[in-house]
Amino acid sequence: MTDLPSPEEISTDRADVADVPATTAAEAEIVDVRAGMFGAHGSGDTSGYGGLVRTVAMPTPSERPYGGDFDVIADRLTAALASQRVLFTGAVEKVVVDRGELTLYVRREDLTAVARALRDDPDLRFEQLSGVNGVHYPHDTGRELHAVYQFRSLTHGRQLRVEVSAPDADPHLPSLVGIYPTADWHERETWDFFGIQFDGHPALTRIEMPDDWPGHPQRKDYPLGGIPVEYKGATIPPPDTRRSYS
Repeated sequence: MTDLPSPEEISTDRADVADVPATTAAEAEIVDVRAGMFGAHGSGDTSGYGGLVRTVAMPTPSERPYGGDFDVIADRLTAALASQRVLFTGAVEKVVVDRGELTLYVRREDLTAVARALRDDPDLRFEQLSGVNGVHYPHDTGRELHAVYQFRSLTHGRQLRVEVSAPDADPHLPSLVGIYPTADWHERETWDFFGIQFDGHPALTRIEMPDDWPGHPQRKDYPLGGIPVEYKGATIPPPDTRRSYS
């Protein structure tokens, strides 16, 4: 087993680091190229943007110094995880600083250890989990489903995003309800709309859609659907049956 540093051996003094933006170490990973405004396939494009082509790219890792309090958060989390015999470099796949936000991409196996450290370490003290959001990237092979967690430290006045991924073939993440009770309804909503199964949740049932609703309607592969609309004697068909304008 690799010897892990003790919390005392990890310095959190970043006074020597200038408050400068983080730099990136690699080129963006492009996972998809979308045409049109909404990236719809198999149905008519009625947006008028049929010629628009956009790339979908995953953010690139940032390098030290991250800037501001971001280095302090990374250092203290490293120390807090070490006290649980968890390596920061093993638990965190990459660190991204973008648009003034710090995002940690965490392995799902280490999510609970990271969440517990964020809550309990006095120099981190992220007391509040304010939301869990789902994202579906059908072309991010092996990582199609993402869950994004918004943490807030009221003690230190800091915010942090944590992103965790799971494959479509195994859409399981550990529930954080036991650490942050506010995750209860947020995880239910993410399950309802995206199909991410939060293992250990006390009652993972639908919260918006009817219990017998088929599928998860905010996934990118969910049928567009729609109903005919009548307007002053004229009938507008559902979006998925309209002709293409491209």
